[in-house]
Amino acid sequence: MQQDSPIQALQRQRMLLQMEYYAEKETFRKQTEAIGMRRKVKRGDAWFPLKVGKRFYNGMNQLCVEVFRTRDQDIEHNFEFGRPLLFFRQGEGDKAPLRYYSFTATVSYVDGDRMVVAVPDSAPLPELQGATDPVGCQLSFDETSYQMMFDALDRAIKAKGTRLAYLRDLFYSRQKAGRFSFAPLRLPWLNPTQEKAVNEVLWAKDVAVVHGPPGTGKTTTLVEAINETLMRESQVLVCAQSNMAVDWISEKLVDRGINVLRIGNPSRVNDKMLAFTYERRFESHPDYPQLWAIRKAVRQLRNGRRNGSENFHQKLDRLKSRATELEIRINAELFAEARVVASTLVGSNSRVMEGQKFATLFIDEAAQALEAACWIPIRRASRVVFAGDHCQLPPTVKSFAALQAGLGKTLMERIVANKPEVVTLLKVQYRMNEEIMRFSSDWFYRGEVESAPQIRYRGILDYDHPMVWIDTSDEAAAAQGIARSSTDTPSGHSQNTVEQPALPPAGDGNKPGASSFHEQFVGESFGRINKGEAELTLKTLEDYLTKIGRQRVLDEQIDIGIISPYRAQVQYLRGLIRKREFFRPYRRLVSVNTVDGFQGQERDVILISLVRANEDGQIGFLRDLRRMNVAITRARMKLIILGSAATMSRHPFYKKLFEYIQGICREAD
Repeated sequence: MQQDSPIQALQRQRMLLQMEYYAEKETFRKQTEAIGMRRKVKRGDAWFPLKVGKRFYNGMNQLCVEVFRTRDQDIEHNFEFGRPLLFFRQGEGDKAPLRYYSFTATVSYVDGDRMVVAVPDSAPLPELQGATDPVGCQLSFDETSYQMMFDALDRAIKAKGTRLAYLRDLFYSRQKAGRFSFAPLRLPWLNPTQEKAVNEVLWAKDVAVVHGPPGTGKTTTLVEAINETLMRESQVLVCAQSNMAVDWISEKLVDRGINVLRIGNPSRVNDKMLAFTYERRFESHPDYPQLWAIRKAVRQLRNGRRNGSENFHQKLDRLKSRATELEIRINAELFAEARVVASTLVGSNSRVMEGQKFATLFIDEAAQALEAACWIPIRRASRVVFAGDHCQLPPTVKSFAALQAGLGKTLMERIVANKPEVVTLLKVQYRMNEEIMRFSSDWFYRGEVESAPQIRYRGILDYDHPMVWIDTSDEAAAAQGIARSSTDTPSGHSQNTVEQPALPPAGDGNKPGASSFHEQFVGESFGRINKGEAELTLKTLEDYLTKIGRQRVLDEQIDIGIISPYRAQVQYLRGLIRKREFFRPYRRLVSVNTVDGFQGQERDVILISLVRANEDGQIGFLRDLRRMNVAITRARMKLIILGSAATMSRHPFYKKLFEYIQGICREAD
């Protein structure tokens, strides 16, 4: 079959993105109409009810209003900088219809249960602040991000005789990428593969890829590569898919003493992070008080009585012209001072970035970004460095048809396939006990990833198995109050049993057997739940913490993560932990989240509740093994997997994982 030309391939990408756009828009419409407000709040897509605070103009001359969440404050939400939202009010009772305000607002920043929202100047804020009915806000469909991705693809498709056209044709072909040739740098504080990766970045004329498996120091390597690049260039652009990833790399660069200008607001709002945002720098500029005074005069002039004054328009134009002149000057000075400009991929299209060009663009977490999103900042750069791991979390694609047709294939994956010579694999990991790391290395990285000697045997307890699979599939054992562990022999005699907790009877309108080890389906958008497995997960953690000893856990701050692929199971586990007196002293040390929520994080102890348990061997999206690669590589010293081996082992990956854990436990015993 003849391969598509670069332009045809990008046109195909655009068509698939269009499918995704319509699918997501339709899903959003259905959810908005069908899902009740309580459900939206639980999903983290709405705050209700709200307390509306003060209104003010921010440094970017946007009208803003503060809002405060007054209930459900323990629920993790999906509000972050740049996301659009709608305000509404609701009369008495849950069944009362929602009445939406006619304007769309944008999240400026969120800090815990306080959010600052930018609104149009025409927004009826007095009405919002004085509403007698309860007021709330919910996330709206994000048209803007899609529009930017479509525009970026169109630019790449139409480009002729430019650097953008050259990179497009290079990325979509097997043509060799250009390289400089000079003696390699010696960086003795890095390991050999990290040092090689930094040198490959410096040698690359067009493109380089830093492939960083879990725990291999990808961020460390990237910061070093950026630092060395800045020895040769005056400024670089650093982007990532999420605000959190941009914040993380920005913090590391600031710690190195590099002047970072963060476009957009950080997701973790603290003084350190805010200090290098564009908005804070803009407000700190010596010319800002003068600009603020002019803007205030413009607003007063517009709001005042015009009286048919002859020079009204002349005065207004003069003030606006002076304000624009000051804005341009401040903007130019902020960019001139910055060595690193950092933003999300979509944020690189910000109004304040107009006209900015960079010799080098670094894209972190590139394997999690849709290809179209990567083309947004690429138009500003002469060469691109991708960093990430295409064996971990992929981009989120809602349309199954678009996913099947290839929308989930990232630009980084395409370059890894077309140009293996530009890829450097980081091969030494500094996170996990060797036995936890080995399975992931063998399955995903051809066995090339090794453990650093100092962490190879790390553990919490002596004679402890670093990995355990507690098999919940033996219902007879469950009925007797015992679940087999991964070390059961084929004859069924357990070498290492784990006591099953006394489970509560089925209730609350659940079907009979809801508290057994069978999954339950709780709705399209929320997924599945396994109550028996949730109870066993917490009983297992309780037993393990008791073995370690409360004082030692608190003194050494031993941290624990509980991961489940399903949001419903995560919410259920959080509820159980809140109710248990045992976990009260450990609240700050135990976090429960989905696999996506743990991306880029690590904990001393990880428990994974797989949830799936059925007679048909159906495991749904757990067939996406990249997601499970993330889950099993978060633990430093102890990994406990809870799940039905009978269900999961019908898939070759989970069968191999189950057998691997059985094998290492048998060897240790």
